[in-house]
Amino acid sequence: MSLALHVRTLGRGPGRSRSLTQDESFDAMTLMLQGAAPEAVGALLMLLRMKGETAAEIAGFAAAAQASLSPAATMDLDWPSYAAGRTRGLPWFLLSARLVALAGYRVLLHGWNGTDPSVRAGISELGIPVGGALASIPHGGPGITYFPLEDLSPALFTLLGLRQELGLRSCVNTVCRMLNPGRARASVSGVFHPSYRELQSSAGYLLGRENLTVIKGGGGEFERLPSKAVTAEGLRQGQFWRSTAPVLIPENRRLDDGETDVTKLSALWAGDYADPFAEAVVIGTAALALDTLGESGAEQRARALWSARHGRAAA
Repeated sequence: MSLALHVRTLGRGPGRSRSLTQDESFDAMTLMLQGAAPEAVGALLMLLRMKGETAAEIAGFAAAAQASLSPAATMDLDWPSYAAGRTRGLPWFLLSARLVALAGYRVLLHGWNGTDPSVRAGISELGIPVGGALASIPHGGPGITYFPLEDLSPALFTLLGLRQELGLRSCVNTVCRMLNPGRARASVSGVFHPSYRELQSSAGYLLGRENLTVIKGGGGEFERLPSKAVTAEGLRQGQFWRSTAPVLIPENRRLDDGETDVTKLSALWAGDYADPFAEAVVIGTAALALDTLGESGAEQRARALWSARHGRAAA
C-alpha cells in the first residue's frame, strides 16, 4: 500500500476525511520506517498534527515501530526520555531509575533530548551503561541500560528529527514514548501537556499494555514535583487507572531551577551533597515507578532503597 492512500484518507477535506484506523496507522508507520517519499511523510505528519492524533493512530504507529526492532531480552520497566527544547534542571529522575534497579528490576531507559545535553551528560556522570543493539541486553538479573534512539532505531530517529525541517513537533514524539523496545511489563512516561496523559493511557490500552503510569513531569520527563500533588493516569492490570500522589515536601521550588552541574547527581547519590528537595524528587519519582511495577507501600520502599543505596551496585 502507498503512503499516499493514507495521506488522502486524512486530507480529503471537510466531510470526507477521517482518522486512520489502528491497522492503517500500523501500515503507515511501516511505510515511513521503510523509506516512504519524504513529501508524503511530511504531509501525513502535519495532517495528523492539524487534526489531532487519536489513541488508535498512536497505538498503530507504536506497534509498527516496536515490530521493526530486533528481539530483546524482556525488561521489567520501560522508561522513555524524550523531553527536548525546554529549559529544565538536572535529570534527578536518573537516580530514581537507579533505585528501581536496586529493587531488583530490569530497567530500560531510551531516548533523545534534542539540543538539551543534560540527560546524556547525567547518564555518563552516573556510569549508566549505554547499549547499542537490543540483542546485547543480557538475560536475567537486575540492572539498568540506556539506549540512544539514534542507535536503537535510526529510521524512527530520522522521523523524529523532521521537526527541524517541518518547524513543528509531530506525533512521533508520542510514539517514541510508547515504543517500549524491551517489551517491558510496566511502563512510565512523562508529558508536558496534561491532555497527553489520557492519549497515552488510551493508546496503551489498545496495545494491550498491563501497567502504565503517565504524569505531567519536569520538562516533560517522568519526574515528579514533590512540593505539589501530582495527578497520575494510566493502566493497572490492563484497566484504566487514575490516582493522585500527595505532596512530599513543603519547599516551594521549581524543577526548572537552572542548575547544570551534573556532578551533583553523583554527589547526591554518594552522600557528598545534601539537597532535601532533590532527594524528594528522586524518592517520589521512584515510588511512582515502583507502584507501576506492583510494589505495595511504594513510597516506603523507595525511601528504604535510598537509605541503603551505598552498599549495593546500581547498574
